[in-house]
Amino acid sequence: MPAGSAPAPDAAGYTVRAVAERLGIPTATLRSWNRRYNIGPPQHRPGKHRLYTETDIALLGRMLTLIKEGASPAGAAAAVRGPIPLLGDRFPLLAAAFALETRAVTDYLEAHFRAYGVVQTWDRLCRPAFADIVARQGAGEGCIDVEHLLSWCITSVLHRTNPPPDAPAATPVVLACTSGETHALPLEVLRAALAECDVDAHMLGADVPTGALTDSLARHDRPASVMLWSQQESTALTSAVRACLEAGSRVFVGGPGWDSVILPDAAGRVASLIDAVDLLS
Repeated sequence: MPAGSAPAPDAAGYTVRAVAERLGIPTATLRSWNRRYNIGPPQHRPGKHRLYTETDIALLGRMLTLIKEGASPAGAAAAVRGPIPLLGDRFPLLAAAFALETRAVTDYLEAHFRAYGVVQTWDRLCRPAFADIVARQGAGEGCIDVEHLLSWCITSVLHRTNPPPDAPAATPVVLACTSGETHALPLEVLRAALAECDVDAHMLGADVPTGALTDSLARHDRPASVMLWSQQESTALTSAVRACLEAGSRVFVGGPGWDSVILPDAAGRVASLIDAVDLLS
């Protein structure tokens, strides 16, 4: 890379200036292609520090090659971007997952997330796909490995398409599974959906002891909003809820584990991903 085109000080990628110098084209052209053809960082994250990934740069390189060979910018962009999947069409995704074709799964997910966003992709594509896998498990088919592969692919793609925003949230947002709870994918999806709205969230992940949770809340200089996830009743710990409330936090709980649990009056229940995004953003 030429002098001055060092990657941005962020693991997520490269600034528009760095990419322009690397490819030898004006920054205005890159911004125009990003706006018109959706090649590069997602348009829903405004600001001067949207970052390009290596995948974005590879697509732009192929696009430049096609233009040099006579294609129009619009035609080249369509060729490198590939077809947009139909909203909620889970059958190509399931076929790739059951064939253990990780690259095909991640490519399909990425196209859908970029085209339709996190909430629509989770509700219309991912959840129905998991329901189909669970139904096949119930019918006696051994496919837990497929379920785990799909979970990993979703998390991997979301880290790429929806990295943390540049600016911290006005109110700190903390996402954590309760102690003993290992199902962190719903929180990964929520973190990405919040990032899509330019809301940063501190993701603590699976199996967070209550003491570690309160230690994390104490690091913030102002009260936080906390989402506690529990998949099963045995991990729906009201002690964690009370500890967060005592730390001055707004507390919300999500997941089927809380369905039969009596919560402190100050805690709120979240019924859906879009509800969680609205409450935390």
